[in-house]
Amino acid sequence: MHVQQILFSQGFGTRHECTGMVVNGQVSLAGRVLDDPFEDLDTDGLVLHVNGEAWPYAEKAVVLLHKPAGYECSMKPKHHPSVLSLLPGPLRVRGIQPVGRLDEDTTGLLLLTDDGALIHKWTHPKRKLPKVYDVTLKHPMDEAARQKLLAGVVLDDDPEPVVASAAELLTPTLLRLTITSGRYHQVKRMVAAVSNRCEGLHRSGFGQLSVPPDLKPGGWVWVDPSAV
Repeated sequence: MHVQQILFSQGFGTRHECTGMVVNGQVSLAGRVLDDPFEDLDTDGLVLHVNGEAWPYAEKAVVLLHKPAGYECSMKPKHHPSVLSLLPGPLRVRGIQPVGRLDEDTTGLLLLTDDGALIHKWTHPKRKLPKVYDVTLKHPMDEAARQKLLAGVVLDDDPEPVVASAAELLTPTLLRLTITSGRYHQVKRMVAAVSNRCEGLHRSGFGQLSVPPDLKPGGWVWVDPSAV
């Protein structure tokens, strides 16, 4: 694929702008500055450096964001900045969007991609991907309440009980809850159904992924889709 076409596909601007980046010496490969926008490159395992920053070629982008509090999972936020503002311009240009949503006050693991098929796959109810949340509770939780979460609680909009896949009390006021469905405010409402209140919510896992321990809030990393 031509260098210009690669840059365009990765969201670095119009074809004309991408040509200009190459001509102006802003793109390099393995320490070699590229000067021909129409040079053919093999995209398999390709990592370009654009303005000094490494950029691996991805036909479809998938990234993991450590979402901080105070950001909305929306392309048109109403009250707080969008999580998209935490990502570099090229990812926003190519139309990356969140896989599901986290409330503005919820922190933790958020996947984003420009692959609509993956979004459908990962959010479809039949897939039942586990989502792990660390819940800070207002009141200490006893064993009876924990067992209720595992047996199933009824939410106010559906007579069908909602069951937690796992519920581990890390401390009396810190619950690690795993669910495989994704209803509106589900974790908060499940906690309320056992007469408690969610004071803080952090998603620590999605599918097989977890937040890298060295990834600070607001940071992001590339993700291999097969790892989900």
